[in-house]
Amino acid sequence: MSRATRTRSIILPLAVGAAFLATWHAAVRITGSTLFPTPMDVVRGFVELQGRGLLLRYIVASLFRVSWGFGLAVLVGVPLGLLMGWFRWVFEALNPLVQMFRPISPIAWIPVAILWFGVTDIAPIFLIFLAAVFPITVSSAAAVANIQPVYVRAARNFELSGLQLFRQVILPATLPQIITGLRIALGIAWLVVVAAEMIAVNSGLGYLIIDARNAGKRYDLVVAGMVMIGLIGLLLDLAVRRVERTPSLRWGYASRSD
Repeated sequence: MSRATRTRSIILPLAVGAAFLATWHAAVRITGSTLFPTPMDVVRGFVELQGRGLLLRYIVASLFRVSWGFGLAVLVGVPLGLLMGWFRWVFEALNPLVQMFRPISPIAWIPVAILWFGVTDIAPIFLIFLAAVFPITVSSAAAVANIQPVYVRAARNFELSGLQLFRQVILPATLPQIITGLRIALGIAWLVVVAAEMIAVNSGLGYLIIDARNAGKRYDLVVAGMVMIGLIGLLLDLAVRRVERTPSLRWGYASRSD
């Protein structure tokens, strides 16, 4: 990446962000709203939350639930998807069940999760798992199905089979698409944890939003929670994109020069 491109990639987002904040501030002032906060009100809300020791605690609580739910989804979804993509009979047996459960919104499972697990961390972890496992499974199965046949034929010409074939050919060839599926699933998981925390637990960023709204209509804290959710979502996405750009995976993606 050239210096000009690197500079542009920094300046453009900052300029757009500054324009957004200015428009936000102007819109609140012009409309004369006494409920919706200005950007400075939100900053003061951040300071208040930090001073009360709530901000870091709620962030850690949300990340804890996402880590467990998403991690379990990866442990189940990736192997299951690879099996479905490689073995036709596994695909025929499990695909109808996967496609039946996949369209069901994880939010619809909230009453069931509370019934089974109560108002504990297990309930949102279960919901996050459900939200992430099906996209991961489908993307992993599609990654195997889309492997170029020439790779498999070349491997078999070298008498690779079984675990050797999987380790040296199948897994490296599918990793780029699997990582893309993980990136999408992580975004979904982060959305679900916020919704689940509004109902199923009494901590986390989702709980912060609903509690601030109910406790005196503190919309400065509501928007502060929303901003924090967006920032953490951005950081999580950037982290996965960094994984995508590792040398062992970079060959799977087209590069852009502009």
